[in-house]
Amino acid sequence: MLLYASDAASPYRSRAVELIDEIARGPQIIYLFWPTVMAYLRLATHPSVFTTPLSLADARTNVSQLMELPNVQAGAESDRFWERFVEVADDARPSGNLVSDAHLVALMLEHGVRRIWTHDRDFRRFRGIEVRDPFS
Repeated sequence: MLLYASDAASPYRSRAVELIDEIARGPQIIYLFWPTVMAYLRLATHPSVFTTPLSLADARTNVSQLMELPNVQAGAESDRFWERFVEVADDARPSGNLVSDAHLVALMLEHGVRRIWTHDRDFRRFRGIEVRDPFS
């Protein structure tokens, strides 16, 4: 959602901005996991992804504004992460690009997060999470 909201050329931009604004108002806790933040910074500033990529400073400002909200938390791997990742990987059998999706799902489960807002259909292959696509 962060990428769609940041891409002026995206047909999904207005809905993504609307969703982020709605979720940001709370009261539910929002987790921004570090792999997601780093992927956002990498993709939002990449000229092959955005017609007009963001500067790193602008992309960082977007992340900082979200991280300053009282209901937003960062999530990282703990000592139990590898065990959770192995469980997710044994179940979903990811390979290639899906390994990073399994990484994110393992982080979600480790932090008790059960819902993800994404347009990426690949997340539907993972058990234990609810996938919400705001564009369908």
